[in-house]
Amino acid sequence: MKKADIVTFFDRLAAAMPEPKGELDYVNPYTLLVAVVLSAQATDVGVNKATRGLFKEATTPEAMLALGEGRVKDHIKTIGLFNAKAKNVMALSRILIDEHGSEVPRDREALEKLPGVGRKTANVVLNIAFGEPTIAVDTHIFRVGNRTGLAPGKTVLAVEQKLEKVVPADRKLHAHHWLILHGRYVCKARKPDCPACVVSDLCAFKGKTTLEAPVKAKPVKKNASRKKTAKKRAKKGAVTKKAV
Repeated sequence: MKKADIVTFFDRLAAAMPEPKGELDYVNPYTLLVAVVLSAQATDVGVNKATRGLFKEATTPEAMLALGEGRVKDHIKTIGLFNAKAKNVMALSRILIDEHGSEVPRDREALEKLPGVGRKTANVVLNIAFGEPTIAVDTHIFRVGNRTGLAPGKTVLAVEQKLEKVVPADRKLHAHHWLILHGRYVCKARKPDCPACVVSDLCAFKGKTTLEAPVKAKPVKKNASRKKTAKKRAKKGAVTKKAV
């Protein structure tokens, strides 16, 4: 995608979503960190349902440890991999207390050393909690980057590095949210809503959808077809018998 088109691309997303926000519920940087760790292979809606009760009981590392792993599991058992995630939440809480004065570090390397925290999670926390212009690439952003031609790459890291280079400096703070929300609700995996897309004319995707749905032939019911054939055969047999 050309530089001028990239500027227009983000100008339009900004106009459509002036104040984009993440969809995970949280109270402070610590609960944000926990929510993002829990969101791996789970939906934001599902995580929010699980943390609604959890964050009423624990919003600090100390409170989480006091709550205990068993109670944490009870709260998050509706989301995938809850056993491993509960262990990670307890372990990262202990490290935050012992090594970071119970505070979430504003440092990528320190964040990535925490159990259950990878590059994407660290980028999300740095962006939302501390206002760093990081871009966390998930499946939605990976798809949008490649499909549109904005930031093509074979790996998540390649797409992230490409985005870091091409996204205008004044758009980097919100780029993560614009792209993820666009991928989640418009540039969807199976049926992208191209007619509703504000950047459709800038997009390189060759399989754009249209408002006109393809006409589908009505399926012939097997039973009905068999009955019809049977009637024809019976009628033909009757006529032949009569002629004889």
